[in-house]
Amino acid sequence: MTVPRLRIDGQIFRDPQNREITFRGINVAGDAKYPRAPNVPTHISDGFFDGDSVSFVGRPFPLEDAHKHFARLRKWGYNTIRYLFTWEAIEHAGPGVYDEEWIAFTIEILRVAKQYGFYVFMDPHQDVWSRFSGGSGAPMWTLYAAGFNPLAFKKTEAALVQNTWDDPTQFPKMIWATNYTRLVCQTIFTLFWAGRDFAPKAIIDGVNIQDYLQSHYIAAVKYLAQKIHDAGDLEHEVVIGWETLNEPHRGLIGVKDISVIPPEQQLQLGTSPTAFQAMLSGSGRACEVTTWSFGSFGPHQTGRELVDPEGESAWLPADFDDSRYGWKRDPDWKLGQCLWAQHGVWDPATDQLLQKDYFSKNPQTGEKLDYEKFTNTYFINHYRTYRDAIRGVWPESIMFCQPPVMEVPPDLKGTVDDDSNMVHAVHFYDGLTLLTKHWNRFYNVDVIGVLRGKYLTPAFAVKLGETAIRNCLRDQLKFLRDESLKYMGNHPLIFTEIGIPFDMDEDYAYKTGDYTSQTSAMDANHFALEGSTGNGFTLWLYMTQNSHEWGDQWNGEDLSIFSLDDPELPSGTHLGNRAEIRNHSDPHSPGYSDSQNNASDMQVGPQNLKRALTSPSISSACSQMTDLENQGYRAAEAYIRPSPVYTNGKVTQFLFELRNCTFTMALVAKAATAEHAPTEIYLPEFHFPSADTVIAVSGGKWTIDYEVIQSARLQRLRWWHAEGEQDIKIQGVKRKPGEYTHGSAEEVTYLEQCQRAACTVM
Repeated sequence: MTVPRLRIDGQIFRDPQNREITFRGINVAGDAKYPRAPNVPTHISDGFFDGDSVSFVGRPFPLEDAHKHFARLRKWGYNTIRYLFTWEAIEHAGPGVYDEEWIAFTIEILRVAKQYGFYVFMDPHQDVWSRFSGGSGAPMWTLYAAGFNPLAFKKTEAALVQNTWDDPTQFPKMIWATNYTRLVCQTIFTLFWAGRDFAPKAIIDGVNIQDYLQSHYIAAVKYLAQKIHDAGDLEHEVVIGWETLNEPHRGLIGVKDISVIPPEQQLQLGTSPTAFQAMLSGSGRACEVTTWSFGSFGPHQTGRELVDPEGESAWLPADFDDSRYGWKRDPDWKLGQCLWAQHGVWDPATDQLLQKDYFSKNPQTGEKLDYEKFTNTYFINHYRTYRDAIRGVWPESIMFCQPPVMEVPPDLKGTVDDDSNMVHAVHFYDGLTLLTKHWNRFYNVDVIGVLRGKYLTPAFAVKLGETAIRNCLRDQLKFLRDESLKYMGNHPLIFTEIGIPFDMDEDYAYKTGDYTSQTSAMDANHFALEGSTGNGFTLWLYMTQNSHEWGDQWNGEDLSIFSLDDPELPSGTHLGNRAEIRNHSDPHSPGYSDSQNNASDMQVGPQNLKRALTSPSISSACSQMTDLENQGYRAAEAYIRPSPVYTNGKVTQFLFELRNCTFTMALVAKAATAEHAPTEIYLPEFHFPSADTVIAVSGGKWTIDYEVIQSARLQRLRWWHAEGEQDIKIQGVKRKPGEYTHGSAEEVTYLEQCQRAACTVM
């Protein structure tokens, strides 16, 4: 057996030279959420319901493009990949039918990732259960197995799906997430975790629907794990472990009263039915429900709206041919009827609610339930089964345990589940920025503090001013780190999702090239990560097909750091006197702040002329074929930033101040640095061109050189230092807010000549 490329030592990842490893990662890629054939991003309806005959071969990107994408990410300093795949990609054709072609393709993609030295952990991704309930993840047949009719979700509002929206361009932002509290997701997540307790009549192929769904899901992921294991050259070498189900949701488990909106339901957008109203409209009844919007101060009620399915039901009709997928449903499970009505929750003859607290306690034991109890029972029971299945294939696998988002983690410390080879996987988003798609530099809210009861009233959770906002984000991440140590035990913590929306302020940046707001938000998030004492992160998101028009091609989200419509950040080699520098900082832009650095540069030459000329900013009118002023670098100066990679000792602090282009780092080393294993820091050339970089160290020697990995060239600083407390300060090139660097004089001239030629033929 080969020596593992990394191992876990308490809270620290270590390499074979015993250096501390800092994960600087990215989610790859958003394209994996929907199939390649047919190509159905969420704004496309054609072929959407042909869920059995799809293919994910070519996701996250075609094999012939893999080097291009991996080289780009490696050049940007990322060393870790959270590799997205869905249950649907493996088992879309039916229960137990695995897509061998996609599995073989995935193995080849991972082999390319291996050539670039990435640490990869596998993420079985889901959002609101499935594409057919408005998200991604599970195959369509799972909805049929649960008794649902996906063709009826639109009329009943059992799920809101952009693919079936009348005008997909008008699909409300972030409304997809409200599907968690609509009929389909509330039901199927309840069945997945606790069908035996809450739906004992739901028997399929002789087992409860809980066991049917969980066993198929785990078997499918295990099958992929077995194939990766059998490949013989991926485990340890590139694949380091497996994450649990992305963003698990409890469904209805623990809801005290289904006739009212639970107080913990923070996200309300559009129509917002109670769980009981969702059951009624899901069975064809008309219901008047409240409508909500999300503003600068959170959700607020806007009115009421009649949801009238006109008798159409979200449940499969009684005469549905249940032999389609080869299973046999128990006769006591009646199609054509609401499953919860069959369990006595409500009476379809009178439409009366009979048991409003049905989900508040375990029907078998009477034990009261809440989110914490759900996490420590239903979720952990599933985690153990999943973990044991993966470890049955690969005993040394690192398990990335992801409990419910923003909830108190499971209490594992000191128990048999306190596994030394486990990582706590945590998600965090600045909710105010994400939901409003606006970087508010005046105030924000300590959401974690509110959720954990830190304040007497939420008004005290408001933080005023940009410095306070940045510190608030950092302190929330630090709180989650401390909470992890308290409940999960002495393990690494990785923020496996964190990111910002790029389509802020009604696409202001796409119209003007001013990415000030995005840069500020991205920098604030990285400031929080760097100050959180976590072990690293995997940023959300890298998406190969992102565009200004459709964002991430998924439900109107636009969080990808890469876009086909934005140029990439230059290396910095040609910056300085050769560059034409102009200040386009706009004090009227949504995120303008003269206290923050917002270098947005644009270098156009023969190598990227085609993209420049076909950009949305260049129209057939010569008067509009202007300038480079309406393109920005997608806040790249904020996410392409220095970071420790390997540290001889323990990192005690590191921070990149974008405003001053200064990187500082402190560590404590138990021994002097060996010649073959120095401390290494990724040093992006844009901020730190070697000729203009000033370095001060507490002691030892250092050098700046390049590591070439396949076609990716990374600038790095290597530092040999003594034992004890050590520190380093690296000063790069400070730029004014709003500076645009347009490339060398000859490149600008070449572009102008080509533009004049283009005008001649238009």
